[in-house]
Amino acid sequence: MTPEALVAESVRKIYRQRNGPTVDALVGVSLRVARGERVALLGRNGAGKTTFLKIASTLLTPTSGTVSVFGHEVQTEADIVRSTIAVVPQEGKPFFHLTPREQVYTYLRARGFDRSTAKSRTEEALGQMELGEVADRLNITLSGGQRQRTMVATVIATEAPLLFLDEPTIGMDPFARRGVWESMRRLTRKGSTILLTTHYLDEAEALSERLYIIERGRVLVDGTAAGLKEEVGGTLRVSIRGGQELAETFASFGSLVREPEALHIITTPERLVEVMGVAIRMRLTATIGPVTLEEAFLKVVGRSIDAEN
Repeated sequence: MTPEALVAESVRKIYRQRNGPTVDALVGVSLRVARGERVALLGRNGAGKTTFLKIASTLLTPTSGTVSVFGHEVQTEADIVRSTIAVVPQEGKPFFHLTPREQVYTYLRARGFDRSTAKSRTEEALGQMELGEVADRLNITLSGGQRQRTMVATVIATEAPLLFLDEPTIGMDPFARRGVWESMRRLTRKGSTILLTTHYLDEAEALSERLYIIERGRVLVDGTAAGLKEEVGGTLRVSIRGGQELAETFASFGSLVREPEALHIITTPERLVEVMGVAIRMRLTATIGPVTLEEAFLKVVGRSIDAEN
């Protein structure tokens, strides 16, 4: 049987401070990624997503637990693992003294591609990221979004068997983000596997075939975006601003998700008229919308993905 692209078992990472308490960045994270999948690690900033990607890409040693890539253990077979992966790090920046075209081409040559292949893949990747107009400008002169697109172009040009992307669309405008998404889909159609981290709910829903929700270094739940939304208990969300103290009043209409500024009632179309009738009688401000991945995240984590730790 062909090994899975990535298998993590009980991965833990503890940071020990000289004059302070230990910090548990990861607490027993286990997950699996099949070949050809697009899987997202979804969580708030500081949830542990980047720490896991650094361990899986051989950049950080876990305190305990194991990670294997295509059957090769990342700690003991790091050189083999590195030959099969490519990484867009969250804090990564292109070399300022190069142009996007030079950046991508040089990286491909360093990975062992011949001149002809490196040249053709460079042009293809620059085109996918819509960098043609700035391809020969120094990276230092580019905007933050253009630099991020250059980093993504550098990695997708490799068509590596496994790609790690840590918040790949951060700083990009909506059109550029969708371009990255389409490039990711194209890569998996060609056979690559993608593991990305994101705190963008729309990105996780649009791009991932499966996702893991991570909070405080733990995997809380995994599944598909559609499956997680179904588990919320309804198809419509009614939001009552400042209605936390009214939870008992609305409890019979569906499942409740509480936030500091609002109470959300997850209900069905059949119960909507009743819910709104109560809200109108009590002169409450209510908004209606479809259930999204945000409601699933709120139910699992208990707070918004944008909430501070």
